[in-house]
Amino acid sequence: MSDPNALDQAALAPYLEAEIPGFSGLLSIEKFKSGQSNPTYLVTAKSGRYALRAKPPGQLLKSAHQVDREVRVMKALAGTAVPVPAMLHLSGEDSPIGRMFYVMGYVEGRIFWDPALPEIASSAERAAIYDAMNATLAALHDVDPAAVGLGDFGRPGSYFERQLGRWTSQYRATETGALPDMDLLIHWLEAHIPADDGVVSLVHGDYRLDNMIFAPDRPQVLAVLDWELSTLGHPYADLAYQCMQWRLPHASAFRGLGGLDRHAIGLPTEEEYVAAYCRRRGIDGIADWTFFLAFSFFRLAAICQGVYKRALDGNASNPEWGLRHGELVPLLAGLAVEMIGGE
Repeated sequence: MSDPNALDQAALAPYLEAEIPGFSGLLSIEKFKSGQSNPTYLVTAKSGRYALRAKPPGQLLKSAHQVDREVRVMKALAGTAVPVPAMLHLSGEDSPIGRMFYVMGYVEGRIFWDPALPEIASSAERAAIYDAMNATLAALHDVDPAAVGLGDFGRPGSYFERQLGRWTSQYRATETGALPDMDLLIHWLEAHIPADDGVVSLVHGDYRLDNMIFAPDRPQVLAVLDWELSTLGHPYADLAYQCMQWRLPHASAFRGLGGLDRHAIGLPTEEEYVAAYCRRRGIDGIADWTFFLAFSFFRLAAICQGVYKRALDGNASNPEWGLRHGELVPLLAGLAVEMIGGE
């Protein structure tokens, strides 16, 4: 059976040469194994290396896989304190591959797939990597959306109420069986939404260690990737989403930090990481932290359910890995229910 994610190199070569200044001599297109939502490819040409990111093939959920939003936000962030790849081209839906895609500059560096950073020998460097990630998140939330042309990038206010409705709808649309913990979690979140405090910032939506590229030789973030879920929203959503990493078991597909002695390997605790973020943004502390964390677990569970459903339907970027997401949904829901006390 042919790979639905395979790209027609012969059709793309003349198109890319016509659309991207300086592009010449397409040599190969190789799909990265990572990435479950929008398949991403390494494009090698005589003129250099590039990254191509496309909508997945097949029938897609409404409002999902909007690669044009990714391009818009990364173009807007160019020149700010938030590092992003250079945007080179955005196609239309009538592209040579039959769906929308974009091409960006290839960023040479390190991607860390295990948050425990076993490949880093020094505890001091591990700490510095986490601090760089923290500083980049604070810098993102300090960006004035209107000043960079993103004042209309999302609806301000009632962020968690709208997000809860959106992801509940997405989850129900891809549900493959009853899961009581998810039902309980949805009901708890609906009953505990905090009052809207009016805080609005640009949020990444999937801010985690393996969605950024670090310099090859120093603890510096060179590029933040995967902006598909970015919008105007509440900054604590990004922070809580990242802090799930501290609670997810290390011995799982998520490779979290749960069960590890963070201080022994040079990593901050969740409390220390949150405190560093608050210091950088001039915040005294964060109320309703349990809600933000529980919401993050729910949202990730809904995303995983969507990936699992696409794998069942034959549209997943990585089918084998996509099917494994079916096991992650009950894990996430169970951890969240345990955290909220099974109320």
